[in-house]
Amino acid sequence: MNFRARLRSQSPGFQMAPMIDIVFLLLTFFVASQIYAQWETAIGITLPTARTAELPRRLPGEVILNLQADGTVIVNEQVLEETQLAAMLRRLVEHFPGQPVVLRGDRAVPFEEVIRVLDLCREADLWNISFATAMPGADGGPEAP
Repeated sequence: MNFRARLRSQSPGFQMAPMIDIVFLLLTFFVASQIYAQWETAIGITLPTARTAELPRRLPGEVILNLQADGTVIVNEQVLEETQLAAMLRRLVEHFPGQPVVLRGDRAVPFEEVIRVLDLCREADLWNISFATAMPGADGGPEAP
């Protein structure tokens, strides 16, 4: 008996069902990641305004340090004491050198508290720091002249 004569030599072609599954999984991943990115900035902080403020380009994996008016630092919805923040920043630099960090400070926070957080960043050898600001007229800030 010859069983090989009955085998097909053609490939099955492009399968659409697995491709649709992959696209939906990617879509779910990106939607979920955008929701988590928005939650981090939803903390009740009123940002200072700047005439040159722009909408930020989010960088993958950036760490957001939220500095409230009373000097409390919140990272990933967790309140961190000074020693905890210093340890987290050292681990961050150790595992991810050059990691971008965004400092979101309330407009009512004393300058001394901002310097305290910047000093912790410098001690950890963290150099890629940016400051979040709002556009004039946004966040209840003063209108542009």
